[in-house]
Amino acid sequence: MDPSNQDQGHPQAAPQAQHLPDVSSTGTAMSHIDANVDINGNGNGMPQLPEHLLNSMNPEALASIMADPSLMADPSMMAMQMPMADPSSFMMQPGMGMPNGQNHTFDLPVAPPATVSADEIALYDRQIRLWGMAAQAKIQSANILLITIKALANEIAKNLVLAGIGSLTLLDGAAITEADRGAQFFIPEDEDIIGQNRAQAASAALHKLNPRVRIHVDTEGVKTKGPSYFAGFDIVIATDLDPESFNIINTATRLNCKAFYAAGCHGLYGFIFSDLIEHDYVIQRDLGNVPTTPGPETRTRTIVDVQTRKEGPKTIESVTKRELYSTWFLASDVGGLPQDYTSSRRRLKSVTPALSCLRALWEFMQLQSGRSPITRDDLKMFTQIATLKHKALGLPSETLRPEFLRSFLQNLVSEIAPVAAIIGGQLAQDVINVLGQTQQPIQNMVVFDGNSMEGLMYPLHPEGSLGAGLLTDHQVPNGGGPMMLGPGMDALPMGIDPTAMGAIPHHNNPIMIPGGLPQNGMSMQDASMANSSQQFNPAQAAQQDSQQVSQQQAPATTEQPAQAPENPGSSTAN
Repeated sequence: MDPSNQDQGHPQAAPQAQHLPDVSSTGTAMSHIDANVDINGNGNGMPQLPEHLLNSMNPEALASIMADPSLMADPSMMAMQMPMADPSSFMMQPGMGMPNGQNHTFDLPVAPPATVSADEIALYDRQIRLWGMAAQAKIQSANILLITIKALANEIAKNLVLAGIGSLTLLDGAAITEADRGAQFFIPEDEDIIGQNRAQAASAALHKLNPRVRIHVDTEGVKTKGPSYFAGFDIVIATDLDPESFNIINTATRLNCKAFYAAGCHGLYGFIFSDLIEHDYVIQRDLGNVPTTPGPETRTRTIVDVQTRKEGPKTIESVTKRELYSTWFLASDVGGLPQDYTSSRRRLKSVTPALSCLRALWEFMQLQSGRSPITRDDLKMFTQIATLKHKALGLPSETLRPEFLRSFLQNLVSEIAPVAAIIGGQLAQDVINVLGQTQQPIQNMVVFDGNSMEGLMYPLHPEGSLGAGLLTDHQVPNGGGPMMLGPGMDALPMGIDPTAMGAIPHHNNPIMIPGGLPQNGMSMQDASMANSSQQFNPAQAAQQDSQQVSQQQAPATTEQPAQAPENPGSSTAN
């Protein structure tokens, strides 16, 4: 069954990962295939090339292949008339170096021409057969930013580098500690590695994994970056950050019309969030008995175009679909489950309580300056918040049990390698799907439960506009007051001084910036501290949330919060 036709109201397992290039015993990508093996069974020792191959290769590679007389005996050469889509129509153009520090600039990577050489065809031939030459060309032109290089980012980087992306920029200002030795396989085992920058230490091993991928290192912290810094990347992936940082980065990517992913591992649990704003992809399938017509499929997915073509005796249908997304702020706290969930108690009971616990953890971190719950008082507060989040989602109270809370809180700050591998592999595969535009992407939250070994996808959206509409018509994505963005904002770090905006000419159609961005000249770190000092105390926060929940959804009976676990277990890495 075509996964793109699944009912969005049902809990869906996240899309399955496809195979990446082979890895040798030393961990490097296989760069050799047997030239005498006919991968398509033509019997002439040459691979059958896709119809659009000629237009996707550079002249040198084309000349080397055309020089082989056996190639012209391949009947597939007769049909090479379909041009490949221009990847620039999908990929955002890279920006130039942006100021991101006191007195120096960081030069952003520049994508090479979207061509595939003969050597690259040999190296990536297995995955080219999976997603096609056009998708591979887009992948090789992609500039991706990866923020915070811990265990999860190691897994993401490994899969993206093996897939052959154009360039990967590692952004992390933190130094290596003993805790980083546990699950981060890109960090050398040298004794003197402690204290060195995490991104710099991981870059050498990543380069060896696939020398064709350009690895860039930025050793400054993400909180020093201005919104325009993110304009030079096609996709931004932020891992293992506090919710406020996710929110601010997502706002910056929205302003630059860039795809954004957030992900985190918390012991045996984790999540993936995606905000692709508005994403089009094309599904190729045999024409069925009932023709496909343009129109909405779900609240977030619409069929925008249908084309058919003949391939021998078959008629192939190309269905272009568009997915709409909402921001991190809305999906992580305000957005609710689809109507197909809320109208069925059976479906509500199937929702993992890990979703409520993750939302409770994000709110706890916002109230407590980014730290995780560790003390007995923290556990009581976390339990109260989790109960309120569970009720706000309309979930049955009996599904949030003390034993589940205990399981969630155990090893909460640990990096467990198998969990990081599963979540990182799934996120990297979705990035490949988004670049290739041939598969349905994540929509928009995946929650992983390591105890049940399930990664279920939940579309969490608020009422109202989705997609690009969240930054138009005065729609503010993170609940703050709007402010105006002018050209001079591009060079400012995320600590924006609105008083300087008076002398800056604005665009005729200015972009609305959410008020969650730091103001009054504060850096992101200063803004986070100021926001924390203005938060309610735990008792007031719980009381306020309870009042909001009761106003939005009055329960039939008074429910008692789940009992806080007496001993949550160790919170240190095993």
